[in-house]
Amino acid sequence: MRDLKHLIFFENLLQEANNDLVKQARNEGNKALGYTCYFMPEVLLDLPGCFGVRLRAPRSASPDMATYYMSGRTCHYGRSLMERALEGGFNFLDAQMATETCTVTCRFQEHLQRMDIIQNPDFFCEFCDVPFKKTENSFVHFRKQLQAHVLDKLHEKFGIDVSDQALMAAIQQHNEVCRLITEIGSYRKLDEPTITGYEFHVIQLVSLVCPKYLILPYLRETAEEMKTREPDRKRTWRVKVALAGAENDDPDFTKLIESCGARVVADRYCYGSLPGREEIRVEEGQAPLDAIARHYLETSMCPRFMPQDLMRGRKKYLADIVREYKADGLIVASNKFCEYWSYERTIDTFILKRDYGIPVCSIEKEYINSASGQLRTRFQAFVESIEIKHIQEGKENG
Repeated sequence: MRDLKHLIFFENLLQEANNDLVKQARNEGNKALGYTCYFMPEVLLDLPGCFGVRLRAPRSASPDMATYYMSGRTCHYGRSLMERALEGGFNFLDAQMATETCTVTCRFQEHLQRMDIIQNPDFFCEFCDVPFKKTENSFVHFRKQLQAHVLDKLHEKFGIDVSDQALMAAIQQHNEVCRLITEIGSYRKLDEPTITGYEFHVIQLVSLVCPKYLILPYLRETAEEMKTREPDRKRTWRVKVALAGAENDDPDFTKLIESCGARVVADRYCYGSLPGREEIRVEEGQAPLDAIARHYLETSMCPRFMPQDLMRGRKKYLADIVREYKADGLIVASNKFCEYWSYERTIDTFILKRDYGIPVCSIEKEYINSASGQLRTRFQAFVESIEIKHIQEGKENG
């Protein structure tokens, strides 16, 4: 396929948290607000005068300093973020808008709050409590948390306009990003996809880590470019797979899977677009903050929600994605020591195969893919097992 015009530029933006567009936005006087979780609504961090940056630790090495503070038996992702902060990689942040969701990232953010790590005199860290259920009381509680710990603090500390008019403008900008990402991602549904999983992973990530108003022109051009992009004349993949699981901000992990002959056509993981790029709907007469709070609780597929109906709903959601994107199988990956996704991965591995007949490859990995040889062997074997299944089904049908 013809190379995407902005792909190299996008890849370069992912090399550092403090990338060129972040620097440009800060030079224009905007405040950089870090966050780590879907439950911190990025739309609230993109009000005029500020912008959200979902934190990553690209090109991480061994997190030795962070391990001293956080123990070696905690998720590598949280420790890598802590290591990057100790190295000075997050000194550009003006605030960290934290959520009490994932335990390890919560610990990382508590260290930011209690230790003098971020060398910025304006820096502060604010926590939001996130409900474990999706009841009416949960929505009310979440809305109050967002008002008190996000909007009120941004207005108090930085003078940010948090009026309903400003919220509606931020929602409109957010929805355009969602429409563009969804449109670009829809080409993965084709019988012959005209975008690779790696390319889409890169595009989705830059939409999370760059100021929206600066990345939007590039997303618009990419969406227009995709309309005329043709697939490879000779198929370069053997099977299609959906990729699900815990935090995944490493496009090279997706590239590794695709190098084994599996085209990644759906991204149901933290930092992915399914869910994550649904437009926020504000009903007539509804307060924008109410719509935002309800949207993020209703659309989330996070395994921290334990009610049986929600757990079953997540399995069906995964199965529906596999069908909609015409995937031949599912790869479920959890990070080592990730409590929520370790349970979810185990259940997914059993239920998706038993109840929906979907081949599943279940792996546990580190944030840093140092065991790429072992992973490659697993993925190659999974691709071959799907091909054998197709051959056997063909014989039975014949």
